[in-house]
Amino acid sequence: MPHQALIEKRPWLLASLAAGIGFWLLKDTGLPGLYQIALKGAGVALLAVYALARHKGHDANTIAAVMAFGALGDVLIEFRLEAGAVAFLIGHLIAIRLYWQHRRPNPSGSQRAAALALLVLTSLVSFQLGGALVAVYALGLGAMAATAWLSTFSRYRVGLGAVLFVISDLLIFARMGVLADSPLPDLLIWPLYYFGQFLICVGVVGELRRRAGAA
Repeated sequence: MPHQALIEKRPWLLASLAAGIGFWLLKDTGLPGLYQIALKGAGVALLAVYALARHKGHDANTIAAVMAFGALGDVLIEFRLEAGAVAFLIGHLIAIRLYWQHRRPNPSGSQRAAALALLVLTSLVSFQLGGALVAVYALGLGAMAATAWLSTFSRYRVGLGAVLFVISDLLIFARMGVLADSPLPDLLIWPLYYFGQFLICVGVVGELRRRAGAA
């Protein structure tokens, strides 16, 4: 879509991209901490606004709530890790319900296997990286990704976005231990997470609009 059309038709999406990319570029600069936190929270919060502006209905409200809890988690995690994790987990549970309501009637064997791997391996790897409490959170994370993969929403957007979210969180857990001295987590965690949320939101809203148009 041309740049001018993006500004005119999807201003909230453009604003989200500006905030999300801006935070990644400015997070290691001299920008005061509160401004960084506000910019960080704005990235995904504006995705929630985009969802509400682009489509009306219960499912659009639901994915907007998922984004809202994600944005809340982005802010809370800067003050207390556990508080941020609770906000993210609530968002995962809401997303699981949405994806389950839109599950594929007859997924293939490979799709089922991929979903099972996302559910099981996310928890097992998280347990190895961070222990039992981290694994409890990761169970919700893995279930979110598994149900997204099995949903009727696009796997190339929603499914891939959920997988990027999983990888981002695994890097957070790895930064606590095995990758504590590596620069990779700080470089990759935010872009993987933000663009994962971006793909999820755009994928769900786009599919809802397509179905509404077909109806």
